[in-house]
Amino acid sequence: MKESRIIFILGLAGFVVMADNWVVSPILPAIACSIRVAPAQAGFLITAYMIPFGLFQLVFGPLADRYGKRQVITFSMVFFTIGTALCGLGMCLYDLSLYRAITGVFAASVMPIGVALIADVVPMEWRQQAIGTFLGIAFLGQGLSMAVGGSIAYFVSWRGVFFVYAGLSVVSTVLLFLVGRTAPSKRNPGSQFIKPYLDLVRNRGSLLIYLVILAEGILIIGSFSYLGAYTEYLFKFNYFAIGLTLTAFGAGAVVTGRLVGKIVPRIGRLNTLSLGLLSAMIADGIFFIAGIHSVVLITGVALLGIGFMLAHSSLLTLATEFAKAARGTAMSLVAFCFMGGGGVGTAIGGKIIGVSGYSHFYLFFGMLLFGLLIAARLAIKQG
Repeated sequence: MKESRIIFILGLAGFVVMADNWVVSPILPAIACSIRVAPAQAGFLITAYMIPFGLFQLVFGPLADRYGKRQVITFSMVFFTIGTALCGLGMCLYDLSLYRAITGVFAASVMPIGVALIADVVPMEWRQQAIGTFLGIAFLGQGLSMAVGGSIAYFVSWRGVFFVYAGLSVVSTVLLFLVGRTAPSKRNPGSQFIKPYLDLVRNRGSLLIYLVILAEGILIIGSFSYLGAYTEYLFKFNYFAIGLTLTAFGAGAVVTGRLVGKIVPRIGRLNTLSLGLLSAMIADGIFFIAGIHSVVLITGVALLGIGFMLAHSSLLTLATEFAKAARGTAMSLVAFCFMGGGGVGTAIGGKIIGVSGYSHFYLFFGMLLFGLLIAARLAIKQG
């Protein structure tokens, strides 16, 4: 099987997972209204998904190294489908949070193990471009999720969003069974569960990178999580318009994912990472003043998507070299830090918004992104 076919098949699975992963943000106001809670409280649904999503990376990574990366992804997609369908049946914040947590558990394997599988078959000189393409396909799902999710919520119901994504997940899972099974999948029966993680965090270079990824998740995902509610607050858009507005994030990520392989050779991986964090910082600054016009907000959303892709693909590529014999474990720790950080950032954001409002939240996170830019450059140089 050609490398491009592997990337495409994994991208389809990532497409569905990321579509479901980010779908709560544009429909958060609709969910909050339906279950009669404030949007800041409903933001717990994002945390309920992201924290188990991050935690179970630590389980699926070693399992993928031991039993095969493709096998673990296919197994997880079956139960991911079930969890997504259950979300459409949630009646209150508590049971809906439980279903989102279940979905997050089984979604945990697809992105990090997909990157690890790509790293197994793509040489280092082409790897960031391959990873960028994979992330681009996956985040196309996230981007379309904004518009599609917002449309379904507006014309039908927010519950219909989850039923639609469960159907798409069935298609993706069948393709993995019928076509994806021919993809090469290395197994390492002697792979251990605990020692590879200890080796990764004991190494100064890898530890510093993981801390940068943790902070990246807190600040970038935290910034994105409330954009749907913020858009409604500023401009009183309906759910369809909110979805279209947030699609700019996916569009920025997809385009940048296709271009990142050309950017890195010209300016270097460290400068690519810095440019990404700078773009995210500028985006938060734009959100701080976004009440001026909706076009200003959309520009900021696109910049956040561009910044995410530049920064995260650079950090992912660096991490693929940490443990070649246990790439599943190494990439799972990346996802644990990033998505777990996202859950923490969303929770912190909810508290700040509840006390000080949206503008102060984005101003504060933008300042922290500037600090992360400086810290990341120092960490990579010292590591």
